[in-house]
Amino acid sequence: MRLLVSRDYKKDDTVVKIGNVSIGDGSLSIIAGPCTIESFDQLNDVASGLAKMNVDILRAGAFKPRTSSYSFQGMGAEGLEMLSEVKSRLGLPTVSEIVDIADLSLFNDVDILQVGAKNMQNYSLLKALGMQEKPVLLKRGWSNTIDEFLESAEYIYREGNHNIILCERGIRTFEPSARNSFDINAIPLLKKKTHLPVIGDPSHGTGISELVMPVSLAIVAAGADGLMIEVHENPECALCDGRQSITLKEYEILENRVKLYEKIRNFDNSSI
Repeated sequence: MRLLVSRDYKKDDTVVKIGNVSIGDGSLSIIAGPCTIESFDQLNDVASGLAKMNVDILRAGAFKPRTSSYSFQGMGAEGLEMLSEVKSRLGLPTVSEIVDIADLSLFNDVDILQVGAKNMQNYSLLKALGMQEKPVLLKRGWSNTIDEFLESAEYIYREGNHNIILCERGIRTFEPSARNSFDINAIPLLKKKTHLPVIGDPSHGTGISELVMPVSLAIVAAGADGLMIEVHENPECALCDGRQSITLKEYEILENRVKLYEKIRNFDNSSI
């Protein structure tokens, strides 16, 4: 069966627009921010620093599904209120993870609804998000094939919501040296198979802050439409995923380098 999200159904790229940001139009968009909202000051400090560096979209988790029930689960509705205030102050579009459709009303001021890897095959959630209008950022599950990933996107698309952003975030392999193995093959394969925009998350994809920079460059070179980066003002003290988060200073260096790679990539494409 021909999927609606496939190139066979639609040849032209789908462009997802969030305010003044367009994802999938050939430019590189950067989504960055803390993995989890820990306090207003923490969120505001990171977001303010990123805003000064012209980040495109602010990411921050309020609800965090964790493997261990003893791990920090996020600040919930209170965190979303903080995110809304920071958004109002800085004028940045936002993305945050939704884990239960019953919480949808709490996300009224969030611009992009994220479906995390653990919920990639939560079909009830996917169908419900397909019935509303906000863009959905869908992450690939750590043990799922690319075709299964596209089938999950289909659940959203066929319900009427065509504003879907696919995010490769690494898969589980036999290699224990990193949190995940980032599947760089997935970027060009997805770009070939689907008209939906494709971004990469090197933070989850590696789990090691020192690897975020080189893998980000590889993601851009592979043709991704954007990056999703975890940034924390003090990663060693982070309540969630500090080991894979980079500092604001490291983000500034990363942004400059990936933008250079974007220029090189666009020049190469224009000369073909």
